[in-house]
Amino acid sequence: MDQVKEIMNELALLGTEQTLKTLRNHGAVDPIYGVRIGDMKPILKRHKNDHKLALELFKTGNSDAMYLAGLISNPALMTPEVLDEWIDGASWHMISEYTVAWNAAESPYKFEMARKWIESEDELTADAGWSTWGCILALTPDDQLDKQEIDQLLDRVEREIHSAQNQVRYVMNGFVIAVGTYYEPLAEKAMEVGKRIGRVKVNMGNTECKVPYPPDYIQKVWDKGLLGRKRKEVRC
Repeated sequence: MDQVKEIMNELALLGTEQTLKTLRNHGAVDPIYGVRIGDMKPILKRHKNDHKLALELFKTGNSDAMYLAGLISNPALMTPEVLDEWIDGASWHMISEYTVAWNAAESPYKFEMARKWIESEDELTADAGWSTWGCILALTPDDQLDKQEIDQLLDRVEREIHSAQNQVRYVMNGFVIAVGTYYEPLAEKAMEVGKRIGRVKVNMGNTECKVPYPPDYIQKVWDKGLLGRKRKEVRC
């Protein structure tokens, strides 16, 4: 039995009705087994950085396998072509916003993909683009970021957020938070933009999830003295 079939069988056994129900309430679509992320960790430990295996798992179209693929992959080996294939294959926002965006942001093509995807009319593609930007801010030293570009993106979010597509509103809101928490040169502006935007309405499906209010979130980070502290990775 090849590795892909072996892992798919393992994921099938790990799936639970409760997790499946929870994920569907968040917007998951079939095929999916309903595997808790924590239960994937033993597989991840065995196969981390097996990039070829990650690509094969993503091609299955199974949501659990696609998420696992994003953890197993080696983003340094990602190409623009594969990243575009991944966003084209993303079946719902957990894949576009996390799996695809994480890998894009940790890849050598992070800026290229983020800039391109946010211009898309497709909701999941734009979702991945703005999420990639948020991850870039979390990972990238300030001196490697273009202040003028981030400034213009903040202005764009302020203009467009309330008329953007549903999931794009959520990640645009997250972008404001990312600037306010990870990018010190424009943190004050992010706070002011967050206040002017106000609370953003997003349909969160059949869940109790709330859309974070940027000023409150940013202020908590500031109060902890964590403004500008970068992350080593965003995949989890």
